[in-house]
Amino acid sequence: DVTEIEEKEAQAKQEEQIMKEQELSNLLHEKRYLKALGLAISLDRPHTVLMVVKAILKETDGRKHLEENIVRLRKDQKEAVLTFLVTWNTNSRNCHEAQAVIETLLKHEAPDSLLQYSGIKSAVESLLPYT
Repeated sequence: DVTEIEEKEAQAKQEEQIMKEQELSNLLHEKRYLKALGLAISLDRPHTVLMVVKAILKETDGRKHLEENIVRLRKDQKEAVLTFLVTWNTNSRNCHEAQAVIETLLKHEAPDSLLQYSGIKSAVESLLPYT
């Protein structure tokens, strides 16, 4: 019977999730946005990533800080953010944040580099009608 083992694994995963949520909350409170972005992306939380982007943009020189943080993300993290912002861009409340991230990616990534992103074609096709 493996029920008990499975229950313990599920409980351990749930506890780990709660710890990561708390860590994310602490990072946002401490304004450590790069780590907060990375953690929210790893948790696959598009809304949380959006909240981090909004928090960065509310800061003095928010655009500059956003650029600094987006540029420092790994390629896989940038791909995830690109996927998230396609959805953000369809909502008028979030389109400004999505456009700010798109602008940063277009400024700091070479076209050849952008073409290597997984899902770039569908992302561009989805962004065009709303941009």
